[in-house]
Amino acid sequence: MTPKILIVTGDAAESLEVLYPYQRLREEGYEVHIAAPERKKLRFVVHDFEPGFDTYTEKPGYTWPADLAFAEVDPGQYAALVIPGGRAPEYLRNDPELRKILKSFFDTDKPVAQICHGPLLTAAVDGLRGRRVTAYPALEPDMQTAGASFQDTEAVVDGTLVSSRAWPDHPAWMREFLTVLRTKAPVT
Repeated sequence: MTPKILIVTGDAAESLEVLYPYQRLREEGYEVHIAAPERKKLRFVVHDFEPGFDTYTEKPGYTWPADLAFAEVDPGQYAALVIPGGRAPEYLRNDPELRKILKSFFDTDKPVAQICHGPLLTAAVDGLRGRRVTAYPALEPDMQTAGASFQDTEAVVDGTLVSSRAWPDHPAWMREFLTVLRTKAPVT
């Protein structure tokens, strides 16, 4: 049976941080589903770094359909979880259905890949306490408040948790996540 991987996201997620792992994991042979607050066409954004700006800029990105609503997700059916960044995690962390999903993955020590602002979700379920992580560098104080040890590097692996700063770090992030997946949930 092909292992299934769940991506949890919503409107204003960073396009590349959803679609790169979606396509890379499918290429590897995994079945990948995208869950959101409801089944609908999601509207992603593009964050870029431009000279003269103190922070990233945001432009409209791709659209993509959600396969499932959070309320429809059975976490037991999934071998791993991917949490993209963008602005979506800022409001998704308040969703009680999503918090149940996240907690289930951490309670069962299944592989979790998080990037950019994605760790705001895992912090909301106390999944970072005592762990080493990275995230978008502006989140360093949030990660420390959540009890994590922040490291400003391309990818950090702490057990089954793999984190990364932002889309420029995709190669390191997916390389480390696939190393974890090949051990914990290999494609047969």
